[in-house]
Amino acid sequence: MAVHVSPSQERGTMLAPGSALMWEQGWQTTGATGSLQNLKKFNNQDFNRLRALCLSQGLLFEDATFPAHVSSIGPNLLPEDKLRQIQWKRPTELQRNPYLIMDGVSRFDIMQGEIGDCWMLAALGSVTLQKQFLENVLPKDQGFQDDYAGIFHFRFWQHGDWVDVVIDDQLPFLNGRYLSVHPRTSNEFWPSLLEKAYAKLRGSYQNLHGGYLSDALVDLTGGVQVQFSLKDPPPDLEEILKAADKSKCLMGCSTSGQLRRNIELRNGIVQGHAYTVTGIAKVRYRNDWKHIIRIWNPWGHGEWKGPWSDDSPQWDHVEPKFREALFRNKADGEFWMSYENFQEQFSWLYICNSTPTFLDFGDQRCTTWSVDRHMNLCSPVIATAGAVSTNPQYFFKVPDYDPKTYNVVISLMQKHAEGMQDAKNLKTGFLITTENSKILKQNFSLTRDVTNYFILSPGTYAVVPATTEDQEFEFILRIFMKNQDYNENPNSPPSPVLPMDVPRQNRDSSYKAVFLRYAKQGSAIDASQLQQLLNEVILQDEMTSLGGRFSFDSCRGILSLMDLNSNGRLTLQEFGSLWRSLTKYMVIFSKEDRNHSGFLDVSELKSAIQTAGLAANEQLLRLMALRYSDAARRIGFSDFVCCMLRLETMTYAFQNLAEGRSQILMTAMEWLTLVMYT
Repeated sequence: MAVHVSPSQERGTMLAPGSALMWEQGWQTTGATGSLQNLKKFNNQDFNRLRALCLSQGLLFEDATFPAHVSSIGPNLLPEDKLRQIQWKRPTELQRNPYLIMDGVSRFDIMQGEIGDCWMLAALGSVTLQKQFLENVLPKDQGFQDDYAGIFHFRFWQHGDWVDVVIDDQLPFLNGRYLSVHPRTSNEFWPSLLEKAYAKLRGSYQNLHGGYLSDALVDLTGGVQVQFSLKDPPPDLEEILKAADKSKCLMGCSTSGQLRRNIELRNGIVQGHAYTVTGIAKVRYRNDWKHIIRIWNPWGHGEWKGPWSDDSPQWDHVEPKFREALFRNKADGEFWMSYENFQEQFSWLYICNSTPTFLDFGDQRCTTWSVDRHMNLCSPVIATAGAVSTNPQYFFKVPDYDPKTYNVVISLMQKHAEGMQDAKNLKTGFLITTENSKILKQNFSLTRDVTNYFILSPGTYAVVPATTEDQEFEFILRIFMKNQDYNENPNSPPSPVLPMDVPRQNRDSSYKAVFLRYAKQGSAIDASQLQQLLNEVILQDEMTSLGGRFSFDSCRGILSLMDLNSNGRLTLQEFGSLWRSLTKYMVIFSKEDRNHSGFLDVSELKSAIQTAGLAANEQLLRLMALRYSDAARRIGFSDFVCCMLRLETMTYAFQNLAEGRSQILMTAMEWLTLVMYT
């Protein structure tokens, strides 16, 4: 029996970078932080509660949110007549003694089925090699022997959060064969069940039929991935590969041939297909050294037939100790090939890890990476020099660098709106600008994840997310910086980069939505509306509210500083500039309020000014404290905002008028116009 519990054509399809991709089903949670210790629950389904309920009733779980029905397969994966023939079977119906895992987890447990999800299985094969990632995805608190109730769960990283996905164990079969991935050992079911959970997260099995290996690597690890073109490789690619292998990165590769997918060439390589890179070695060969690469095919068979393959004569000329350690003549889909043949036969290499350790080559010191995250913000449309002034900017500071090593990695991931799993990716990317808003670098792509690595000299930079299309988009921006403070303690925390994120409680709302809510159908907001907005939205955080509310007079002052049209109101564009300043100063305030008192003292104010990239001498600092602090010489958040906005505005006003000079000449009326309104 089963209990129905309601919740509170081709193989190996691989999309090349630049192709379009279908997206996953949206999810909702309550009260979860999205960490591995406090997971978000997909569809609000709690694995332990549901399993306990099923066990108490002696029945098997049936998942109403991803049922054993054609809707979970997808309408376009198979012809309609074949869709009607699909049967769903539990492992207990297939085997007398099924297991979730037998003799550990291995890539050789996986054999791809009819669904073209080689991109996901290639990433999964790599995860099996790195146990620290595998344990995050595959929980140990489940199986067929103890507390079996037909329910399982798996974890995936989605848009900055770890999500727990619950499934029942009914698997789809067509004509008696697995439609999905099937295990090499008949009574081991972890590959099929994990694939089903990922299909549920993505909306259907159909949404696994074609995808990006880069996406799957990130979804299975929460890490940062970089893809390298093997047709136009960076000059240090071989060193990157060695560093990736040494630091236990996940690696995959893919072949080209979008119009000839799954065509197996005479040499055994499949076109339009994804593979796992499982090892790199240097072997003694004919009195010389040779670099070879080991690769695994998610089909579970189908291998390279050229030099260094299983039947290759090259192995006869390798020293016995190397041959014994590396050579494995078995039809399991895994093979060796030379570095030169690897570049010839494959188009893309993908490398992923928690931090970009694959860029640590050439540096013998103990290095660490820090990461700064900015989540779920909406960006206005524009991907030109004008984006610098209108789009959100996220600042970071490079204190020092080695000109021979990469020290910054930028990763931008777009997020589709809820319920838009069929949406195509926008062409999104980012600009990197200098302090004077000069565009230094730019990267754009149709892939979900736009990531690149740089060598940046000391200075302050800004990352500007943007799109080339006439549409807003939500994103997660991650800025990875190599820690240049090489002290004797390798476990010391990395120095933080300057965060410019929105308040956590407002991270799911764009400034446009906030503006429209308080504009009351109008096209601008006045000081009274601004006061209501700031007190209700910005001061939701307990720490920022301790220093008192925004007064009407302070809101009039803030409005005048941002009012470019001098009409006593803020337009959407003007409010956007204010919103970015507010979010910037909220993070700076939180960072400098080291004792979490909700106030800054004078020394903390001085540090906050420096963090914001502004200047104030001791006399000016004393006057600011006198003007904005309370009787105990403490500054709350609302007064801090007023103080910083005025300092920032007046600083930039002087710089614009001075045009590089240290002095400016103004008439009395020009001076009075400046100081009396602003």
